[in-house]
Amino acid sequence: MLSSNSLSSILGWISIACWIVVYSPQVYENYVLQSGEGLSVLFVVIWLLGDLTNLTGAILGGLLPTVILLGAYYTTCDLILLFQIYYYRWRNHRIEAIHPDREGGGERAPLLNNETPREETVPAKVLVLRYACALAFVIFVGTTAWWITEADEGEDTNLVDDLEKGKKWWFIQFLGWSSAFLFLGARVPQILKIFKTRCEGLSPALFFFSICGNTTYALSICAKSMDKDYLIKNGGWLAGSACTVFLDIFVLCQFSYYRYADEVHARAGGG
Repeated sequence: MLSSNSLSSILGWISIACWIVVYSPQVYENYVLQSGEGLSVLFVVIWLLGDLTNLTGAILGGLLPTVILLGAYYTTCDLILLFQIYYYRWRNHRIEAIHPDREGGGERAPLLNNETPREETVPAKVLVLRYACALAFVIFVGTTAWWITEADEGEDTNLVDDLEKGKKWWFIQFLGWSSAFLFLGARVPQILKIFKTRCEGLSPALFFFSICGNTTYALSICAKSMDKDYLIKNGGWLAGSACTVFLDIFVLCQFSYYRYADEVHARAGGG
């Protein structure tokens, strides 16, 4: 039977596998649409600040180099998303300036322009199958990564387990809770933007893998120990992961609602 440490480690590796792929669908979506306007700039910027606080905490807490590298990877991906938003915005405004007779204009123009590639609506059953296969894949990768590294499991990767309650301990706690509020706050401008864009230009896989990554990360903390002091020490990271899941579920509900509304509208138009 698996020990609590082994179960925690497996869940942690699955979480890492989710977070490695979480950005890829949105980066690809932006490339296909030649636009990043489906994303809220504030969402990406605040998310970037959250990743930076996490990275700082990882460095100060003396985590394994792989964990620090992952933090750097997340930060790099945030910067790539920001680059795409402003690059495609600059590019499309430049094209509009050269060809002023083109239809559309403003921030949402790249999403609505007739020359922009549009993806066909994928049947719901196919989407469910895709995400089920993707989830099975990250579970397999995470479990395999744990099995490969099992021999090196002696090291403790907890941010605050072995720290005395000194200035460093409190500063790391501050970083943990700051990142939690940043990750939560980042979703608000994106949710508000979706009411305007109706999820156009946004990949649901970004939020699906975010839910999986945050859920397994929170479970990895709880699987290791349910001791009160331990949970308090890791409260910032636990709260940030667990609470963000609910906002990401709300975003997926927005996807479902607008997908249903568009189908109803299409059937009404076709009838």
